[in-house]
Amino acid sequence: MGAMIEFARPDGGKTKGYLATAGEGRPGIVVIQEWWGLNDQISGVADRFARAGYNALAPDLYNGKVVPYHDTDAAGKEMNSLDFMDATTQTVRGATQYLSRNGAKVGLTGFCLGGAVTIIGATKIPELTAGVVFYGIPPEQAAKPADVRIPLQAHFANTDDWCTPELVSGFEKAMKAAGKSLELFRYDAEHAFVNEQRMSVHDRQAAELAWGRATEFFRKHLG
Repeated sequence: MGAMIEFARPDGGKTKGYLATAGEGRPGIVVIQEWWGLNDQISGVADRFARAGYNALAPDLYNGKVVPYHDTDAAGKEMNSLDFMDATTQTVRGATQYLSRNGAKVGLTGFCLGGAVTIIGATKIPELTAGVVFYGIPPEQAAKPADVRIPLQAHFANTDDWCTPELVSGFEKAMKAAGKSLELFRYDAEHAFVNEQRMSVHDRQAAELAWGRATEFFRKHLG
């Protein structure tokens, strides 16, 4: 449905991403990968957003590197070597600017690593209108809840040893204390429950419920 494109970063550099289009003048959504890279599952999410009426762009944060699902060590190495601030303020912001170039409103969403990037982006990218987080929270030194600029919706799993329930509760408390707009949902599921390619953790019922909530949230804020 979509295709790989090249787009500009604010610093003048060029980078690539997968673009799925819904039509001229439609709102945009930037889709951020899990720690596996820009694989066909993430491209499929962009396609699904396009079918829902949004121009969706998934930037390639690993510059062509895709890690197979079984290799968690390699995925961890790629994620830990990523410069999150550069990725967010340059690559993700560049994708946001690309989608907003004709005055369209743009939202940001991401999964796992991408969920953390979404929260950082909510504090660092002025062109964004709303964000939806899936089971990812950055360290507070990377993005303070008090600095969040946009309404957020967030989806977390109750059985998650990376984005733990304790971490989620702390984030929710800090957002509330800062007076920020947050819709937060918890699911009796495992980390990465939205990823339909990982049958060991995928929960179809929870995933469809989360998808419906996310698209409704974006419709409310983006149109």
